[in-house]
Parts: sequence; structure tokens; C-alpha cells
Amino acid sequence: MSQRSRIEWTQETWNPTTGCTKISPGCKNCYAEVMAKRLQAMGVPGYENGFDLTMMPERLEQPLKKKKPTIYFVNSMSDLFHEDIPDDLLENIFDVIRKSPQHIFQILTKRAERLYTYSQLHSMPVNAWLGVSVENKKYGLPRLDILRKIDTSIRFLSIEPLLERLGVLDLSGIHWVIVGGESGPKARPMRQEWVISIQEQCAKHQVAFFFKQWGTWGADGKKRSKKANGRILLGQTWDAMPTPVN
Repeated sequence: MSQRSRIEWTQETWNPTTGCTKISPGCKNCYAEVMAKRLQAMGVPGYENGFDLTMMPERLEQPLKKKKPTIYFVNSMSDLFHEDIPDDLLENIFDVIRKSPQHIFQILTKRAERLYTYSQLHSMPVNAWLGVSVENKKYGLPRLDILRKIDTSIRFLSIEPLLERLGVLDLSGIHWVIVGGESGPKARPMRQEWVISIQEQCAKHQVAFFFKQWGTWGADGKKRSKKANGRILLGQTWDAMPTPVN
């Protein structure tokens, strides 16, 4: 079954693959790796291989069985454009997306190059929102430039964990920006001024802005629980979503 999600910007997760490998600094303290190993220890079906990349074709039809319109985060426990996921599985996944027009599918990757290559050979379904992770300037901003070239209905950025001030962003063609700090005992701090800079740029360019969390480090620069730090930025909660394209 697909799973109800505790991720603030989605409703359910759908994982036709699980597991991944690390390719950039944003991967260092991967929440999915920690979760996969925990689920493996608990004996949860589907996580027998821990965080090793594993194909789950038996999960392909899960969205087709649900009629109620739902926002799905695709591969919350993996990266859909991992280099070892075969093209034929990608085609099957996008076929399910096309056959489920009542749903929205949010696809997030750190492998923007493969996403771009795939998009040049296949038209993207209108109900597929495509996003890239942007944790810093060196690795994240080049992904943003690649995403902008892709012909799709909604393009979004997951700037989590935000590891440094990103400076001026080219938000042309971007519809939605999510920002969040890192959680866990080894979390790296996120500074309030970095977040405010992004929020102000989104407001200037009329891009929907979603502040997901402070994580382990609060706005005051102090370390405490994720729950205690909360989601308040500049005295309010920022929950904007992009307008779906029909």
C-alpha cells in the first residue's frame, strides 16, 4: 500500500523503488537511509535489502486503485532517476501517472541530468510535478538551471537541507520553492537570513513559497528538537502551493 505521509507538502508516498546512493552534500545525513535501516530491522516487507537500491514492480499499480484525488510524493525512499533504475521501469511508472489523472505526482531528484535526458525522449504528464534538490551553490544551482529547460506543467525546488546562503536565484520558470533545515543528531545548522533571502526572492517573482521546518537548529541558532523549533518564519507559517495545471 502507499503510505500516508508526515511530509508537510504532500499527502501520500508511493515508492516503486527503494534505496539509493549518495552523490552530493545534501545526502550526508539522509533521512531515507536511516528510515530504511530501521524498517529493515523491524522486518517490514519491502525493506529486506535495507537502503540498497531495490525495484518494487509489485507496487506499480497502487495509485490506480485509489479514486480519491491524492497528492503523491513519488519515491520518498529513493531517487526516481537513479542511474541504475532501468528506462522500462521509468516508462511503466509514468504510464501509471498518465492513467491516474485524478492524482498529482511530485517527483524530486538530485539527478537532474538524467531527468532532462528522459524528458527529451518522453513527454511529461500534466499531473507530474518535477523538482530538484538544491542544498548549496556548487551542486544545487546547476540542477536548477537544468530543471528550467524541461517542458513540464510545474517545476519546483526542494531547498532542504539548506546548507549555505544561495545568493540571487534565477527563479524564471519555477512555480514552487520548499525550504527546510536538517534534522537529526548530526544536523548542520541553517541560518534565518538564508531562508529570508529565498522567501523575499519568491515574493518578488510571485513564486509559491513553502517553509517546511527549522529542523534541529532553531531560528535563534540553538539546537533542540525538531518539534520544539517548529515551522514559524517571520511570525507566520508559509504553506503556499503551486496552482495545478489541468
